[in-house]
Amino acid sequence: MTTVEGPQPAAPMPRIGDPAPEFTAVTTQGEINFPADYAGSWVILFSHPADFTPVCTSEFMTFASMQDQFAAYNTKLVGLSVDGLYSHIAWLRTIKDKITFRDMKNVEVTFPLIEDITMEVAGKYGMIMPGEDSTKAVRAVFVIDPEGVIRTIIYYPLSLGRNFDELLRVVKALQAADHFGVATPADWRPGDRVIVPTAGSCGVAAERMSGTESDVQCEDWFFCTKEIPADEVENAIKAK
Repeated sequence: MTTVEGPQPAAPMPRIGDPAPEFTAVTTQGEINFPADYAGSWVILFSHPADFTPVCTSEFMTFASMQDQFAAYNTKLVGLSVDGLYSHIAWLRTIKDKITFRDMKNVEVTFPLIEDITMEVAGKYGMIMPGEDSTKAVRAVFVIDPEGVIRTIIYYPLSLGRNFDELLRVVKALQAADHFGVATPADWRPGDRVIVPTAGSCGVAAERMSGTESDVQCEDWFFCTKEIPADEVENAIKAK
């Protein structure tokens, strides 16, 4: 008797704190094994809906132009769409040879762009959202740490280009939080005050409110900050 299998359940979407789903893929820079090939580095894995589209073109030019800025913080870039390898190659050559955006031109994209025509990788990372489009990946961003753990997930719709200054800020803030054991408040940038861990006992709370910790400023027992100079932050988190 032949058994007819029904639709397979979708893979659960990865969450912050999960290991990054593993895959092997063909890219414009050769085959990669992810995240194993990137052990020891931070990675921004991002998807775009399609090659030869204007919003995606503006994003790739911006990412490529900022690649050295990300590299300064030990962060590598990996792109993905459900287009094929030859489409990727033709599109990236068109970007370099023909496209000017703002003050960027002759931009060469040297980070890997994954071929995902089977949507296997996009499926593992929840990049296909049928309510938006069932055949194109949305603009997903995954920030993955050197241990291969997902630390940030951001999704954008097809029509909305990403804010790349924010993506670089996210990388800096995650690294600063890890290095100094702090949290970062709204709109934090290196040099702004950081949030120290909330007091874990009444005694610590009272001590902080008394002002005995000279480098800590408390608005109330649960909201205390301290200053870390910008150069100290930058020296701590920049790749050596």
